[in-house]
Amino acid sequence: MKKLLKGIFYIFLIPVFFLCMSNLSIKFFSRNYVYESVEEIPKRKVGLVLGTSKYIIGGGINHFYKYRMEAAYNALIKGKVEYLILSGDNSQKEYNEPVRMRKTLLKMGIPSEKLILDYAGFRTLDSVIRAQKVFGQDSYLIISQKFQNERAVYIGRKRGVDVIALNARDPKKKSVYLREFFAKAKAFLDVNIFNTQPKFLGEKIDIEKNETRQD
Repeated sequence: MKKLLKGIFYIFLIPVFFLCMSNLSIKFFSRNYVYESVEEIPKRKVGLVLGTSKYIIGGGINHFYKYRMEAAYNALIKGKVEYLILSGDNSQKEYNEPVRMRKTLLKMGIPSEKLILDYAGFRTLDSVIRAQKVFGQDSYLIISQKFQNERAVYIGRKRGVDVIALNARDPKKKSVYLREFFAKAKAFLDVNIFNTQPKFLGEKIDIEKNETRQD
């Protein structure tokens, strides 16, 4: 019975240790590349805005979305970036994160030629790698909340991309932090064990020609 209990203990201990270790590793690795203030960040040609739903289940604005749009707006208006790649999920006809982000930023006064749509940003890893492989950016700014920025910066820099990040205001929703705990562990495996690639890559896109722009 003692050996059985000891075995059960280790079975639970190892995954818990890995979860904690991977989360701490990503946080520690990313800490010098994540900025709280738009005034502090070095200039980059492009900002990569990571997508999320505009509305919460049951109705009402998703504040993660709202604050990301505000951060993206500030980064461009204050001259920290020249273009914004809006990267998100477009896996269903009625759900299109990049187009929604574009509509919001246009209403905020951002010129359409500054907005580039990435329809295949199904997950953070896809968005980060596609910004380099498809949109040709070896150095760029990521815009999201801190918890996701840490993971995105880790993925990008481990893949040899000079990425930094601007933290959007954080609504601090507990369920998101719990999900992020496991997302960081998965990112650690994707980068260090599985060498996971984006679902889609495709032909390269010249952002200055803005071939993804929709009017």
